[in-house]
Amino acid sequence: MQVPFVDLSAQYQSIKSEIDDAIKSVISDTAFIGGKHVKNFEDQFASLYGVKHVISCANGTDSLYIIMKMLGIGKGDEVITAANSWISSSETISQTGATPVFVDVHPEYYSLDEDKLEGIINSSTKALIAVHLQGQVCELDKIKAICDKHGIYLIEDCAQSHFSEYKGKRAGLFGIAASFSFYPGKNLGAYGDAGCIITDNDELAKKCIMYARHGALKKHHHEMEGINSRLDGLQAAILSAKLPHILNWTNKRIENARTYDNCLKQINEIVIPTRREKTKHTYHLYVIRASKRDQLIEYLNLQGVETAIHYPKALPNLQAYNYLGYKPSDFPVASRHQEELVSLPMYPELTKYMIGYVANSINDFYSKYA
Repeated sequence: MQVPFVDLSAQYQSIKSEIDDAIKSVISDTAFIGGKHVKNFEDQFASLYGVKHVISCANGTDSLYIIMKMLGIGKGDEVITAANSWISSSETISQTGATPVFVDVHPEYYSLDEDKLEGIINSSTKALIAVHLQGQVCELDKIKAICDKHGIYLIEDCAQSHFSEYKGKRAGLFGIAASFSFYPGKNLGAYGDAGCIITDNDELAKKCIMYARHGALKKHHHEMEGINSRLDGLQAAILSAKLPHILNWTNKRIENARTYDNCLKQINEIVIPTRREKTKHTYHLYVIRASKRDQLIEYLNLQGVETAIHYPKALPNLQAYNYLGYKPSDFPVASRHQEELVSLPMYPELTKYMIGYVANSINDFYSKYA
């Protein structure tokens, strides 16, 4: 049996006519850059998510950079982010001229450890990027209180946490602004690169729109030097076609996670995901900690089960950050997890039979090789 890590074709087939109609509409309107399809998606996402401003852009990486740039973050500043994330969470800090400062991650929840934050905040700290990893929201009450106490910006990286919640409030609505990625494999994904910024701050929204559109709110009226970061019409129309399904798809992910939990909880050699109380985990990824992780991955591959590692190296352990002088021992949890974590197939179209097959394959491996 073959169980892909993610099956975007299955999702397309489930709403084929809606996607095809959306694409045809953009071509018919020749609305490839800007126009009504982009505006429609921004308005629809803002309404469904419950936020005042949605500023679409070319990708999630750009959205983080634009937020920080428009908050005035630059040379001489420091921005804190999690030691375990995709490099967008840190490289965008460097792109502003600021210095990334990493904090180790929580041993159970894998997102940044809020109890270690205050020890690395200093007079140069201007912001914290809280990465809501895997679909699980960080401990936002504590994090926001720390940011408020020290007068630093809270920016939320929601690339993996579309419609996740903390105590009934959606991820991205706690800080000054939040970044979203609509990369094809995300819970809400386009058919190419795409992203957005959300904020309730009118002045910041205006600046972000301007900066992402060559520094102009109106063509040829450039008030600053900006960049070119636009969501194209095709991606916007595809996202609008998918948006009415996202809450149902999210519920299916949660249901699939429960099935995984029930199938895997008796296997002593692995640790299934731990969910924070009073949160809604949307399971962009279903990640386990596994002994003999690499051998398990090889065995599952032979059984037709595709897996992934998020991420093979913690950010401060990458060659790109050698200049910061960190050692793996500075981030013991993230450094340990990079050898243990493995992501199992997770998407709404995954069936209980497929999940059972994955679980049985994992159990078979440990029965043979434990």
